[in-house]
Amino acid sequence: MHVLQTSEAPEAKAAVALFVRSVLREIGAYAAVLGGVDALVFTGGIGENATPVRTAILNGCQWLGVQRDKSEANDLSGCLSMPDSPVSAWVIPTDENLIMARHALRRLHSLS
Repeated sequence: MHVLQTSEAPEAKAAVALFVRSVLREIGAYAAVLGGVDALVFTGGIGENATPVRTAILNGCQWLGVQRDKSEANDLSGCLSMPDSPVSAWVIPTDENLIMARHALRRLHSLS
């Protein structure tokens, strides 16, 4: 995603726009199946680090009730939505390697 975002190529910009559209489609599908949502959580490489992509997704989720907090203080982690937003939005950092290591260690202990 970083390479696409830093590229000036029209194809790269189209790829990012297609990604955002695909994410919005899936959020809409899940919201329909679930009868609404309480919160959106961004995590992992794109969710934590691709602020323009995350912002485009949040802007596309206004129909769900997400009221984005546009202050820069909330741009990197924590709550991304206004306090009275009907649907909250969050950035929650992850450490996938740590989780996999914990699971592997637990599995190893269960074998002994």
